[in-house]
Order: sequence, then C-alpha cells, then structure tokens
Amino acid sequence: MEQTHWLIDSFADIEDNIAIISNDKVYSYKNLYDKIFELKNLLSQNHIQTGDVVAIVSDYLFESIALLLALSDNKNIIVPISSKVQASIDEKIETAYCDKVVYVENGVFSITCREVLSKHDMIRELQNISHSGLILFSSGSTGKPKAMIHDLDNLINTYKDKKKKSMNMLLFLMFDHIGGLNTLFNILSIGSTMIIPNGREVDEICSLIEKYKISILPSSPTFLNLILMSSSHTKYDMSSLRMITYGTEAMPSSLLERLKDAFPKAKLLQTFGTSETGIATTSSKSSNSTFMKIDSTDLDYKIVNNELWLKSKTQILGYLNASMESFSDDGWFKTGDLVEVDSDGYLKIIGRAKEVINVGGEKVLPCEVESVILQMPQILDCMVYGEKNAITGQNVAVDVVLKSNVDKDSIKKVLRIYCKDKLDNYKIPTKVNVVEHTNFGERFKKIRGNHV
Repeated sequence: MEQTHWLIDSFADIEDNIAIISNDKVYSYKNLYDKIFELKNLLSQNHIQTGDVVAIVSDYLFESIALLLALSDNKNIIVPISSKVQASIDEKIETAYCDKVVYVENGVFSITCREVLSKHDMIRELQNISHSGLILFSSGSTGKPKAMIHDLDNLINTYKDKKKKSMNMLLFLMFDHIGGLNTLFNILSIGSTMIIPNGREVDEICSLIEKYKISILPSSPTFLNLILMSSSHTKYDMSSLRMITYGTEAMPSSLLERLKDAFPKAKLLQTFGTSETGIATTSSKSSNSTFMKIDSTDLDYKIVNNELWLKSKTQILGYLNASMESFSDDGWFKTGDLVEVDSDGYLKIIGRAKEVINVGGEKVLPCEVESVILQMPQILDCMVYGEKNAITGQNVAVDVVLKSNVDKDSIKKVLRIYCKDKLDNYKIPTKVNVVEHTNFGERFKKIRGNHV
C-alpha cells in the first residue's frame, strides 16, 4: 500500500529551505518536519487513533498545516473548517461524524472528544483500507452545504515526483477549500515558500506581494476586480508577480483585459476544478483569453448539452448527506458549468446553468452582460441576476458599484443607452440598483442566485 508520508519524508532533503512565512515568522522545512512529529506525539497522548474522524477548526497557520500533515500520516479522516460561525462549525462537525475536534488558535491546540455511535459506510471504507481521508463542504450559497469525502492518500499522491522550484507563493484560498489545499500541496511538493496572510483585505494582500516579492497569486475574478477598484496595485510594488491564476467563477472578458493592462508582466492563467473532482491542470489560450484547455492526465471531460462533465482519478467517494444525482450512472460529475468551445478545441466557462436568466424563453448569461457593463467608465463593479416577472417569467436586473461623482439617478438611462448596440434588447437590464458593493461570499465568489 502506498503511503502519503513520502511528502513529509521529502522535507528532509530541503530542510534549510523556507516553507512558511506567517506573521513575519519564518519556518523552515525542518521546523515543519519537527512540528509534524511533535504533533504525532500529541495525537497519541490524546488517544487520536488511526481512522478517527478529526475536525481542524482553523484557517492557515504553521500549526494547522503541521497538524493536517500529522493527521494524514496517522491515517485519519480530516475535516478542515475555516468558519467563524459556531452554529456552522457545529453543524459540520455533526454531519462529518467527527470523533475529535481540534481548535487551533495562536499556536495553541484545544482538543475535545465526541461520542459517535455510528459511521457512514464511506468513512468505514477508508478505515478498512487504512487510508487517510478528507471531508470538504460545498459553499452552501444555495441550500444546505454538501459534505463530500475524498481518499486523501489518493489525492496527495497526485503531487508526487514534481520538480523542486524555489519561489514565493501566496496562500490565498481557504484552508477548507479544494483550491486552497491544491495550492498548499503544490507548494510543499515542489519545496517552495508559502506566505500566509493575516486577512484577505486587498491592501494586506498587495502589501505582502511587495514585501515578500511573491511570484504567484491564486485568486478569483471578484477579488482581482477588488484590487483594481481600490487601486492598491498602484500603491504597492507588485512587479514580482509572474503568474496570476483565477478560478471559482466565470471571468468577464473585459475584466481580464483590464487585469492584463494592470499587470503586463504577469501571465494570467485560468484554473479549473471542483470539490468533487479535484483541480485540473489547465493552459489558457493566452493571458488575455478566457479560453483554456484541460491538460490533466488524471481527468477526462466531455460536454453534454453545453454542460461540462468530468471524471477524475481523484474524485470523491460520495456525499455524506446528499444523493449522488449530480453524478451520472457511469460516474461522470455534472459540473453545472456551461461552456463554449472554439475551433481549436479550447473551452470557455460562460456561466452556471442554475444562474441562466430566462426572459420569455430567451436565455441570458449573466457574465456576458457583466462583461459589457464593466466597460462603462462610470462602473467599478456589477452583478447581474434574474428577477421574477409576471409577463416574461424573468427579467434582467443588475447591481452596480459606481465611481465617485457619478449621478445615481441617471445611471439606469446611461447604462441602457450604452448597452443598446452591444446586447440584444432582452439582455439589457430593466432594473438597475446602485449598491456600495456586490454580494460575494468569504471565498470571493459572487452570490447571485436568481430572484424567482
């Protein structure tokens, strides 16, 4: 049986390299290696046994990363939880059948035990083969979060045999997010340095890029637009950036063009992945193109009725609290992402199926409308969604964030005139709301659910 400890063992060869910078503290790979084995003793002292389901309530810290790796080596099933809301934490702990809960705060570990009378079959499956596991939750922006379970040994082994590289990368995405964990395991597998931010405010991120000459910024279109809106990229020296990766939501092409102008030296790369299937290896057609290719050898894809379906070697065993209706009978995951394919075989994510607005039978993709509106000189940000309409079923609405000194009362008329020769009439918003900021979640992904 292949173990996951190859990753921990690899730290011995690069022990003097810097692994983590957090709160201006520098931790080498030897520090991380030593902490992992210190924590393995802590697990033993607290009777955390192989196969136990263990929640880590924390965001990224030196200590929480070491604990994640110690638990993986101990063949535990790990539930990372970054929420600050106790009711949400409690619900996830209950749903995941957690035996132990570890709160990590200011470098201190607080461990509680729970009595769990029964376990889900998929948890028992991992326990029976002595594999570590990973339980992640969907964002839950619409309905109850789904609890999905991965074979963590299988997931970590996909990072094996990567070439060592020395670079500074920002650990931006969340500790309980597949994209964040992908960044973490990538950094550790190539022996690079991760910089952990204290918060995810725009100025904090930009100042860290300047201070530590960060090369790679993984982010989302929403957060990247917040950088442009704040002009923080002009306050700090961000010339060290060589690559900006973006995912989690569709990228408006006009925003991508503005980002390329703001960061001319950086390669802009669309990433793609799901919590259910893992992160795919991708290549963008160019830095100013929203078209990409999926290059993963571990993942297959096909397009069914314009929807992207995936099947991967790293996909989940299943859901602990939901049916498998999002998977086909032969194991394909229906992503809900609508795609367009160009003549060269490149894919473009054009929106989510559940976010399509139906105006009298005509389909409207919010990202297409947003891309046009974001070109307006008066607009800093916008979010398009559907609202209920007695005649057409739905109409198109938009929330807009205006630049200062723009007249709020006239913006609806100005917007409609601007869109008139750029969009079909049914795609032009009939309702325009001026807001301080658009609605997005803690993962910097727009929450636009149609108002029906």
